[in-house]
Amino acid sequence: MTKMAPELPIEVDAETGVWTTDALPMLYVPRHFFINNHVAVEEALGVETYAEILYHAGYKSAWHWCEKEAELHGLEDEAVFEHYMTRLSQRGWGRFITEDIDLEAGTCRVRLEHSAFVYQLGKVGRKVEYMFTGWFAGAMDQILAARGSRLRTIAEQTQSAAEEGCDVGYFVTVPRDTRDQG
Repeated sequence: MTKMAPELPIEVDAETGVWTTDALPMLYVPRHFFINNHVAVEEALGVETYAEILYHAGYKSAWHWCEKEAELHGLEDEAVFEHYMTRLSQRGWGRFITEDIDLEAGTCRVRLEHSAFVYQLGKVGRKVEYMFTGWFAGAMDQILAARGSRLRTIAEQTQSAAEEGCDVGYFVTVPRDTRDQG
């Protein structure tokens, strides 16, 4: 087991017990607790409904996070996206690797290794990391807006390590117009 890298500081307020990283209050919960709650909501609402809710919430949160972090660290363009992937990878969700990003085209492809969902649920024969999907479109759209682009994107999970014959997950982001026409 490796120790936490100093570039991801966790501060704990001695009086309130609030954990903070990147100037954001954080919750620290066991993986099984989070995933068990996720599965319970999925069962109550259905995967499609829950995925839609999470997509929009994740999109909004990613936009906000990228906007604030870009401003704080003086980042722009691909550097914002890479910073986001690094921070997500350091928080236990899995390891997110940007395989391709083209801001002019509004596209990216992200590989997910060591998914927290797959570690907890195993091979269940379906895509289980849909919670992350809105994150990629939200990050891309914030970066595009900061560049003055009117292009907006949509993201989808194309593969999961929870599916038979797959070792990693994949997510792609494309312009909304491309998806709407296809």
